[in-house]
Amino acid sequence: MAELSQLYDAIITGDAKASVAVTKEVLDGGADPLELVTKHMIPAMDEVGRRFECEEYFVPELLLSARAMKGAMALIRPLLVAQGAEPLGRVAIGTVKGDLHDIGKNLVASMLEGGGFEVIDLGADVGTDKFVDAVTARNANIICLSALLTVTMPAMKTTIEALKAAGLREKVKVLVGGAPLTQRYADEIGADGYGENASVAVSLARRLTAARAT
Repeated sequence: MAELSQLYDAIITGDAKASVAVTKEVLDGGADPLELVTKHMIPAMDEVGRRFECEEYFVPELLLSARAMKGAMALIRPLLVAQGAEPLGRVAIGTVKGDLHDIGKNLVASMLEGGGFEVIDLGADVGTDKFVDAVTARNANIICLSALLTVTMPAMKTTIEALKAAGLREKVKVLVGGAPLTQRYADEIGADGYGENASVAVSLARRLTAARAT
């Protein structure tokens, strides 16, 4: 039977085929799905994030590790739902209206899922109504807004204003990110945080979730 440590190694090395095979084998052998996530998958993605921060890994390695993690999660997620296991938080993520770029958004979504969050991926070119609906209808408690084009950055402020108008701003934390953004811009539009990369976004989401719980 496969060793649980092999799942950790498969995610670290970005081996999606091995990740799925090991996950299936250990689940068939009676492994606890929640333990797989908390003791092996989340630590693996944390290590991937650390290597990225240290410039040992770069975007291609992050994408491969995220793919390996997602393959395993596809097998584990239904079991967690059946057990009633609660995620760290529920994140709705999307590229803002007018912007069709989604590579960075997809990477952040994968890293968040690997970090223990439930992710609602709204896609690209997302209007404010869909972000509002993610809070009202799907109980998202974190909104992640992505933009790659300078001309679409104002849509982030529009989305935050829409959340205020709907009376939801106090119920949800808003994180923003993308190549043209800065911490200063995030502060100007009233966002709760700015993630310069996927690893930082996960750390911010965890801190904000912990702060809400206290």
